[in-house]
Amino acid sequence: MKYTFTLENLNCAHCAGKIEQKIAVTEGYENVSFNFATKTLRFETSKKRPLAEIQQICDDTEEGVTVTDNDTQEKKGFRTEHWLLIIAIVCGAAALVIHWTLPFESVNIIVFAFSLLATVLAGWKVFVKAFKNLIKLRFEETVLMSVAIIAAFCLGEYMEGAMVTILFTIGEWIEDAAVDASRRDIEKLSQICPDTAVVLHNGHEEEVAADSVAVGEIIIVKPHARIPIDGVVVEGSSAVDNAALTGESVPVLVAENDEVVSGAINGDSMLKVRTTKAFGESTATRILQMIEDAAAQKGKSEKLITRFASVYTPIVVGLAVLMAVLPPSMGWGTLGQWSYNALVVLVASCPCAIVISVPLAYFSGIGAASRQGMLIKGGRYLEALAASRNFVFDKTGTLTTGNLCVKKIVSVSDYTESDILRFAAATEAYSSHPIARAICCGTNVSDIVLTDYREIAGQGTSGVWNGKKLFCGKLHEDIPEQLREYNVFLTLDGALIGAVQVTDTVRREGKEVIEQLKELGAHQTVMFTGDSQCAAVTVAEEVGIDSYRSSLLPADKLYAVKSLGSGVCFVGDGINDAPVLTASDCGVAMGLGSEAAIEAADAVLSGGTLHALPKAVATARRTIRTIRTNIIFALAVKAAVILLACFGFAAIWMSVVADTGVCVLCVLYTARLLKIK
Repeated sequence: MKYTFTLENLNCAHCAGKIEQKIAVTEGYENVSFNFATKTLRFETSKKRPLAEIQQICDDTEEGVTVTDNDTQEKKGFRTEHWLLIIAIVCGAAALVIHWTLPFESVNIIVFAFSLLATVLAGWKVFVKAFKNLIKLRFEETVLMSVAIIAAFCLGEYMEGAMVTILFTIGEWIEDAAVDASRRDIEKLSQICPDTAVVLHNGHEEEVAADSVAVGEIIIVKPHARIPIDGVVVEGSSAVDNAALTGESVPVLVAENDEVVSGAINGDSMLKVRTTKAFGESTATRILQMIEDAAAQKGKSEKLITRFASVYTPIVVGLAVLMAVLPPSMGWGTLGQWSYNALVVLVASCPCAIVISVPLAYFSGIGAASRQGMLIKGGRYLEALAASRNFVFDKTGTLTTGNLCVKKIVSVSDYTESDILRFAAATEAYSSHPIARAICCGTNVSDIVLTDYREIAGQGTSGVWNGKKLFCGKLHEDIPEQLREYNVFLTLDGALIGAVQVTDTVRREGKEVIEQLKELGAHQTVMFTGDSQCAAVTVAEEVGIDSYRSSLLPADKLYAVKSLGSGVCFVGDGINDAPVLTASDCGVAMGLGSEAAIEAADAVLSGGTLHALPKAVATARRTIRTIRTNIIFALAVKAAVILLACFGFAAIWMSVVADTGVCVLCVLYTARLLKIK
């Protein structure tokens, strides 16, 4: 069975990684993934009650973590420990003022007393946790910090020991608050999917669990409420806000027989909707599932940081030991002096800033892209989208809407263009072919009576009008040069009398999206299609695509994508696009339509339009820049403090700033991604 647990009071990403790894190697647990951003642990097991065992694993790894099987979050207000911190700050300030203003020998005892009180009040939780970690022989941040504080008191640096404790505790509090704020923003995504629905039963309204509503039932969507399940409007009209799903800020007007999707917000009028999908298959549920699954697909940087942290800490501990022992043994300074420098190195080198901010950045970027209308399936696909420089589009259903229409009509006889269209519509009246439906749409042919109607698959249709054979379809002889752009021809008793150009409707946003991608630095924009060159060139010119390839079979598209090299983002919509979506560096499916395309794709344009593509590319690149900035900044500050410590110029409080201070800055810098519109 699949389980989802929430791990409360876990704000150390490094510890979270250890918990995830321990559960993964425990017998009986499979597909283990922990999302640090939402504190959600997911796994599969045949064990009936795994919560107790998971709790035990957490207790062995990180003290104070609480495992729950629901989404109840701990309410964090102004607690006792915050008041203790305030008192500690007052005691620390008093010690500092007394030390500066009263230069008497007896003052040292008072300074020591105030400093010790400040240290105990601000750092008691740190010391308790450090003691438990020391018993388990785990030399983590709390152990290093406790050793540094005790060493400062032993060396007579009472105020520095107190200041280090207070700074560290304040930093931890700000860090937790920043991470929790980011989590709350991320968790707002889950609000797009209502848990209940109002069902109409025998004329009475009844509120039930949304997952219990069957396909075909009538649900009531009240004004300003979210639509819980996909369906079709059977009564009422309203303006529906799809911003949470597609990123489009303009509400869409819906009326009877129009489709509506779950997660959208109804406007000012009540709607009655007949459900067309089960709750688990509805749009909002699928979007949330894809966002949750994205956490398991970690990016290269995220995996690198996890491996880096496991190797980095032992190396730093070894370096600190050598620093404490080697110089004094060679006569360079005292053991106390170099031990102090070694403690600075240990505290400054903690990798928390990187380990916390990197996974938070990935999830924030994926969350921001989902609000813009693109669902990205994981960190590695976010990286692939950010690295994309060659953008390839399928034509039908991607750059075009897939809805055929008559674009041009020409007469090469005495008949008018209107007559040509009416003749074509009368001949195609009984055909179910999409081109025939486009020609017949809105054309009145009641005065044209045909007999001996026939349809030849792949060729066209014919009938007899006034004793003459009227044919509409492909032209078997050579097409005149001036008519090569037309694809439907009309003949009367074998003589060509006119032609009709039926084309797909180009998406309104197509040209704008191509221009935006070029502004983002796209090396080339390409269109692949199985259509004729004539149809391809028309669309390519209208949207401003750089190049195109026509008359391609699915296998040809696959070969063509591979020939473009690396950094390829392919956007397609159909089942036949699935192989190409898989083969490209980043495959993007149009809308939540074809299951095969969605499964094969790395990302999905949930709104079924291209609007979100350039926005998501920009967001992906901003996310990767944020990750790189955080890594470089954190390592640079730590390296600077460690270098200063090697020459004896760094104090322990500087190492606290390099650790907790840098971590806070990195988390706050990462939180910017959640504010992307």
